[in-house]
Amino acid sequence: MDERLDRLIRGVERFVVWAAAAGGIIVLIQMLWISYGVFTRYGLGKPDRLVTEATALLLFPVAFAGLAFALREDAMPKVTMLIDRFSLRVQHIFAIINHIIMLGVGLFFAYAGVSATIRSFNSGVASEILHWPRWWFWAPGAVALVLFAIYVALRLARLFMTITAEGEV
Repeated sequence: MDERLDRLIRGVERFVVWAAAAGGIIVLIQMLWISYGVFTRYGLGKPDRLVTEATALLLFPVAFAGLAFALREDAMPKVTMLIDRFSLRVQHIFAIINHIIMLGVGLFFAYAGVSATIRSFNSGVASEILHWPRWWFWAPGAVALVLFAIYVALRLARLFMTITAEGEV
């Protein structure tokens, strides 16, 4: 069972890396588009109205694209000064509690993101200036949040299995 879970986690981690790379590409697009916007505004004296709306709409997918990757790399902010003084078993229990909280928050945001994507798709609403369907901007963030929730759930399952398999951590 542990081998199947580890294989599943490694498979999901491939998607985690791809999602982070997609977020990085979106950041590069934003950087180039904002630079172009600054040049047209101050260099040519003709501001581009598309820049502000496009970069604002791209903030949602970028905000969550690297969330699962941060968990994979153990880059989530933590304060461990007190927890490091406890035994390994208590530290393991704190890790489980931490993952349960992350799963709850991740599921809430995943639900909100998927719900917003579905509502914007069904309504057919488009952005005001670009006239692009808003669900194009909601969908990548929703996928990233669902991926994060799945990844946290798998890591939580691994934490539960290691505590039961080893008996005493």
